[in-house]
Amino acid sequence: MLPGWSLWRCRWRRRVAHATTMATMSPVQQAPGQFRQITVLLYSDDVTVRDAVRLAVGRRPARDIEVAAWRECATHLAVVEAVENQHFDVVILDGEATPMGGMGLCRQLKDEIFHCPPVLVLTGRPQDGWLASWSLADEVVPHPIDPAALATAVSDLARVGAPA
Repeated sequence: MLPGWSLWRCRWRRRVAHATTMATMSPVQQAPGQFRQITVLLYSDDVTVRDAVRLAVGRRPARDIEVAAWRECATHLAVVEAVENQHFDVVILDGEATPMGGMGLCRQLKDEIFHCPPVLVLTGRPQDGWLASWSLADEVVPHPIDPAALATAVSDLARVGAPA
């Protein structure tokens, strides 16, 4: 064997192993400093609820997730049109919105849209969880909004909806 060959071979194996590991990492196992950018659709007829949700989720709801863009809708028709024509990683619906609540809208989206993104429903109280399960919601967070619970739910949905 040539002198220095084993040292070169060892370094080459480490580089190949590192490159293979980086290519096969899921979004949850990403290397430090890397994160997944998501887009979020937020529906509520009340601007204060929309502001509270955006503030609670923040720019980085988790270490590996960053909210790149928000799309806010005040009517259910705007939500249906947006979900049909654009890609969203997470949809947040206010269950207390009027004239159409987020739970009924969630059920409509899940029934009518083939690749419906994961949906989080904000319920009026914790006891409304059973109704949110009827609506086929992927996650439920009750009012008053707990920022930690909301950020965790959004990041969990973003990871579930991540491409494999």
